[in-house]
Order: sequence, then structure tokens, then C-alpha cells
Amino acid sequence: MRAAVQQVADGTYLVHGSNTNWVILTEGDAVTLVDTGYPGDRELLLASLAEVGSSPETVTAVLITHAHNDHLGSAEHLRGTYGTPVFLHEAEVPHARRDFLHQVSIGQVLKNGWRPGVLPWAVHALRVGGTAHIPVAEPQPFPAPGPLDLPGRPVPVHTPGHTLGHAAFHLPDAGVLISGDALVSGHPTSRVKGPQLLPDMFHHERARAVTSLETLESLDADVLVPGHGPVHRGPVREAARHARERAL
Repeated sequence: MRAAVQQVADGTYLVHGSNTNWVILTEGDAVTLVDTGYPGDRELLLASLAEVGSSPETVTAVLITHAHNDHLGSAEHLRGTYGTPVFLHEAEVPHARRDFLHQVSIGQVLKNGWRPGVLPWAVHALRVGGTAHIPVAEPQPFPAPGPLDLPGRPVPVHTPGHTLGHAAFHLPDAGVLISGDALVSGHPTSRVKGPQLLPDMFHHERARAVTSLETLESLDADVLVPGHGPVHRGPVREAARHARERAL
């Protein structure tokens, strides 16, 4: 099984899974993995590591933008099998443990089933583990503010709204923003292309998600690597501003 791996900057690879993305940051033989796709994407995830010359054993840490199943999918597998630490924003740690679950419900999906793309997306999500119970047993908060001492030196940026502890990751040296679901460039349930918020049903607090776009507008980057959709090139501040104006 071959993964769709795209190098977007030196040592930075965007991987397109099944309707969701993850990112591989390389530094020599070591790797930081940002998000892990759906549970059903595991073989694709492992194949993507192999494609960049890596393996699960060389993953230094897993960083999770937020604890929805399409991003958390194989985090506990990597932690439990290989001892890989899993880091999130402190507000997202209990979400990863499944002390609570802030995720679009089946009822909300059915209410939006008339919208183009929603039902095919929902069927696919069910098939790849979108409603599976996949808590991380020992998630950890980011150890300190500022750049993390990991391959890629990612800087967590708290961007609440989609979930309480959603975090994007800024790579200042590479001019890259890994935006998770705080800012995307497409989704099977959206008829819009380009920088945007996800449709309203996906956000825990939509108003905060809109406000978090202002945070992204302050970052210096010219490559947007989103949780959904293709890579977007151009000033991220303009992409975030465009998405915010579109959402108002």
C-alpha cells in the first residue's frame, strides 16, 4: 500500500490519508509525526513513514493537533507498541483520554445529511473508525512553551474553537504552518475550495474557531499544511484572513 506523500519544505512532508492529512518532520534519522489519521489509516501511516526512509521505531514523538478520531487514529498504537510519547495542548489532554468527547455526533450528521457530500463522507468515516473508541492511555501536555525539542522544532500555537485544546504547529525556520482543523483548504463536505473553516457542525465553539483565525493571521509563514485539503502556498496571514472574512 502506497501513501500519497508530498514534500512541502526541507524535512517536511504532507501525507494525504483517507479524507484527512498528517505530517512527517524529519531530522537525520529521527521523526516527529503530527497527527495520525483515522484508525483505518494505519497501514497508510506506516507506509508513509517507510516512504520517507523512516519507521515507527524512529518516531521521537507524536504531536496531535486535536483529539478527533481522524487525527488521533494510531496515536495509542504507537505509544503502546513503541513507547512513543503523545503530546497535546494541556486542554486537549483529557479529550485524548476520552474523559469527554467533543466530536460531531451521528445525530448532527443526519441533520446535515441533505448537504452535498455529507452522507458519502459519513459512510467513509464509519468504515475507517470515525466512531471507534480509541483513547490515549497516557497523553502528555507540551513540556514547555516555545519550540519543542523535537525534529522540525515545531512551535505549538493554541487555536481553540474546533476543540478546546486545538493546537496548530508553526515551523518558523521552514516558513510552514501545520494548521490541523483550525484552517483547512478543503473537505468532502464543503463545496468551497481554498482556505476556510470547516463546516459549522464540526466545531465545538464556532465563534472561538473564527477568533483563532486572528491568531493565525499573526504568524509568518508562506506554506499552509492543513488537516484537510491540499497544501496551500502563499502568505498564511492572508489565507487566515480570507477564511475569517468568509466565515463572518
